[in-house]
Amino acid sequence: MAAPPRPRRSVLYMPGSNTRALEKARGLPADALILDLEDAVAPDAKAMARANVAAALRAGGYGRREIAVRVNGLATPWGYEDLAAAATMKADAVLLPKVESADAVRQAEALLAAAGAPASLALWCMMETPLAMLRAEAIASASPRVTCLVMGTSDLTKDLQARHTRDRLPLLASLSLCLLAARAWRLAILDGVHLDLGDDEGFAEICRQGRALGFDGKTLIHPKTIAAANAAFAPASEEVAWARRIIAAHAEAAAAGKGVVLVDGKLIENLHVEDARRTVALADAIAEMERAQAS
Repeated sequence: MAAPPRPRRSVLYMPGSNTRALEKARGLPADALILDLEDAVAPDAKAMARANVAAALRAGGYGRREIAVRVNGLATPWGYEDLAAAATMKADAVLLPKVESADAVRQAEALLAAAGAPASLALWCMMETPLAMLRAEAIASASPRVTCLVMGTSDLTKDLQARHTRDRLPLLASLSLCLLAARAWRLAILDGVHLDLGDDEGFAEICRQGRALGFDGKTLIHPKTIAAANAAFAPASEEVAWARRIIAAHAEAAAAGKGVVLVDGKLIENLHVEDARRTVALADAIAEMERAQAS
């Protein structure tokens, strides 16, 4: 049986060099946090950020929020130490930057194992270069530890020599390739960040697009965007009510020996029931997380 879906509507990057931010994150309504040792940290603060994140995770207090630690790449002076330290931090996942091959995933996996990482420590992969797009399927299937792909749309847009547009037409092919790879291998997938913090309308529009495409949630760079992401990527109340009706009607039909049933004139088959169950399970998981955060 598949594991119940884990809410990842809002996934907030927090700089590991900022102890105030690490403390504040304990009270934010984000579903998940990425404690960052890479882009958000200046070169002379890398070692301090690593120590800060390790101390914050030892102290705990993040509740049910999923925690990933984004390390520096192995080609940098900090990558190996980051991976060795992250292996034994109390995190759910390690986020690898600029993954471009299955070999890069397996190398990181071997280093984590050698450093004593538990089997439960997942690998998330940043998908942020043209080569990553072309190798998305190989990356997604590289290791059982890989559980999530994370779009790095800012770097990708730069490398494509494209433009940031609200409709994101320049990125649709890339987004679709990664979505296909993620779903083929039953992975989660997170949409990239929105850089214009003054563009609330544009942010909401891109969240709606990401949900329509099939993303599980949105990576964020500021707490002010958490509420909008949570709303956009959560099943609406009418969706949940419809899903429950489908499940009940199909169960009744099955008990009567029927394989299909009509609900409000719509033909309901097993595939619709499977999607409905996923919707209800996600809504229940969100409600449980929100109750835990409120207590």
